[in-house]
Amino acid sequence: MEHTIPSSEAHLDGPLFRNARQVLEEAGQIINCDPNVLERLKYPRKSVTVSIPVRMDNYNVKVFTGYRVQYNSTLGPYKGGIRYHQNVDLPEVVGLAALMTFKNSVLGLPLGGAKGGVAVDPSKLSRTEKQNLTRRFTSEISDFIGPTKDIPAPDVGTDPQTMAWMMDTYSQEKGGYFQPGVVTGKPVEIGGSMGRNHATGLGVVYVAEKAFEKNRLSMNGAKIVVQGFGNVGSFAALFAHQRGAKIIAVSDVSGGIFNGDGLNIPELIEYTKQNKTVKGFPKSTDIGNEQLLELACDALFPCALENQIDTHNAERIKAKIIIEGANGPITNTATKILSQRGIFIAPDVVANGGGVIVSYFEWVQDIMSFFWDEDEINGRLKSIITKAFETVYKFHTEKNVDMRLAAMACSVQRLEKAMLLRGLYPR
Repeated sequence: MEHTIPSSEAHLDGPLFRNARQVLEEAGQIINCDPNVLERLKYPRKSVTVSIPVRMDNYNVKVFTGYRVQYNSTLGPYKGGIRYHQNVDLPEVVGLAALMTFKNSVLGLPLGGAKGGVAVDPSKLSRTEKQNLTRRFTSEISDFIGPTKDIPAPDVGTDPQTMAWMMDTYSQEKGGYFQPGVVTGKPVEIGGSMGRNHATGLGVVYVAEKAFEKNRLSMNGAKIVVQGFGNVGSFAALFAHQRGAKIIAVSDVSGGIFNGDGLNIPELIEYTKQNKTVKGFPKSTDIGNEQLLELACDALFPCALENQIDTHNAERIKAKIIIEGANGPITNTATKILSQRGIFIAPDVVANGGGVIVSYFEWVQDIMSFFWDEDEINGRLKSIITKAFETVYKFHTEKNVDMRLAAMACSVQRLEKAMLLRGLYPR
């Protein structure tokens, strides 16, 4: 059953949030969720929109728009990334914040869900302009974030340096002392965690290994296609390559490349560092994004943006397994088409959970001022993400529902218990 969104709630009417709400409704019916809990889970708790005036390098002032959406904090402080992208708007951020809520719940983390973003193309900013934008944005939302309140992290278009500026700005404004726990994804030298940079990509591969195992396939020799070669896609490709997989195609914003015998991923990563694109890589041929998604392969890793697979191309997808490295890369309708065709989908709320899991570790380490080595981080990450996968897979097989619906149901079950225990204030 689809929920009709009133015109007064246009900020809720984005495709990502509509998909999430639809899955939420279906999952709620399957687990017979308390209707009052279900109603509360359909709405973000708080949405903040801010103007961000920035003095550009030419001395003119340009005003950008920023957002922070705090969706649900039943299980713990709000947690979610900050995205810098020209297409960021409030409906998108609401959808991403909802996904963070359900992701943190299904992963078993003591965190709520949030998301933030600024409508800007970061590639068109100088370093100084990006720093000025980040510091002013942080100042505008500083009353809403904090180490025990809401903990941002990097996302599309942001990185550890962005988080360093955010942390420093917050620290200066809130007493002038070092407060590393306000953000995660920071450089290691100022309170960041070992293993954070590659955590999402490594989590994708840990989930892929379990998905291959459940489908009686081996990653060694498997043909894998990776859409998106940023932080998530490049590390997912690298870790899969190290496990013997053949990465036959990858893409970035400029287009894709293909080699049926497998690309040399370590060399490609070095090539992209020098050339800022995968295009032109030796021993590869150019391929379009649409064609890349529809290649015959054992596994497809969509690690770019949302809504990449929908009703117009779902029937042409030839992968046996899809591991969602991005947030919401497959629409709900397309999920049903793919599942009916026998294509196994490891949903984003589990598959790309590596980043937030290690962000949680970073936050804990900052609070304790006691840090773990990379082997311990990777081991703890594998334990949490594979446990979540097994829980969802068990629900999937017992209830005979697709993995996305199973993941949402497991997530809502945990949220429901906590919300009923906490009650509603005021009554």
